[in-house]
Amino acid sequence: MTIIALDAASLIEDDPRWQAVMTRDRTADGTFCYSVQTTGVYCRPGCAARLPNPKNVRFHKSIADAEAAGFRPCRRCKPDERSPDQQRATLVANACRKIEAAENAPNLTELAHASGLSPHHFHRVFRAVTGLTPRGYATAHRARRIRDSLTQTERVTDAIYDAGFGAASRFYECADAILGMKPASYRNGGSDAVIRFAIGECSLGPILVAASETGVCAILMGDDPDALARDLQDRFPRATLVGADPDFETVVAKVIGFVEAPRLGLDLPLDVRGTAFQQRVWQALTRLPAGSTASYAEIARAIGAPEAVRAVARACGANALAVAIPCHRVVRNDGALSGYRWGVERKRALLDREAEQLA
Repeated sequence: MTIIALDAASLIEDDPRWQAVMTRDRTADGTFCYSVQTTGVYCRPGCAARLPNPKNVRFHKSIADAEAAGFRPCRRCKPDERSPDQQRATLVANACRKIEAAENAPNLTELAHASGLSPHHFHRVFRAVTGLTPRGYATAHRARRIRDSLTQTERVTDAIYDAGFGAASRFYECADAILGMKPASYRNGGSDAVIRFAIGECSLGPILVAASETGVCAILMGDDPDALARDLQDRFPRATLVGADPDFETVVAKVIGFVEAPRLGLDLPLDVRGTAFQQRVWQALTRLPAGSTASYAEIARAIGAPEAVRAVARACGANALAVAIPCHRVVRNDGALSGYRWGVERKRALLDREAEQLA
């Protein structure tokens, strides 16, 4: 009997889910639960109760499975109720909808009051879930609205007010950060905008680096240099693309150096353009340390949108700043590599390189 118990304990300890239980990993809550035979209860992976003996532990795919096996919910972590993280995510999601629906962005006090929290507590929770402050989220949302409006209205002023800016002057103060060019130029497909670019060669093949006046706006990788140039032209069909600029070679060299040695970091301004949701996903990606990975589901939970796993995957696919926004660090739930805009082999090579340099 003792040998059987030891074998059972060994099987549990070798299961990757046991690591989540040992570290009380709350990001694993909702993906499985575990029961303890000696107490007759089942818990979340993030339960703060004393760790059980692994020989008494059993894993279950769902709450229903655990209860069908005769276990009752833990009174401490209450796995049959919404977790604190889920409650916070719902609270923040409601606040985001309120921001998006408002003609003028509600202030912090209004949002906090509607959420039943103090302004300080609400601000901290909102930022922890989305990676943005409430004001930053409102700005990102208005940025998406101004991009949409500029392509649908004849007058720039109309687009500015349609997007929720109370005064044109307030928009022009941040226009470069939002659009990377003059509003009229953006509306006309980038006309009058000057984008410098160059195509170099790194260990992963051809790489194109492009920058607007705001910062690096594209880092593209592939097998065909001409295809990379066409991709850039499609993004800015009416912009003036300037190549073969000797002064720009230093920018390309820094990017290539970062690809070859991620631990060095990339000390360059970026011109990041995307919807409010994409911005949230990309900011979450930039918080992933080199050498680490996260699943699409984990990123979705981190930004307060646990049901938006597919949307997270689409945001990763829309990323035009390879390596600088490290979408290569996102993997499937089982740890396997999934699709990567610039090829799964490049994704594997980038992850292997980071692991080697941190070893």
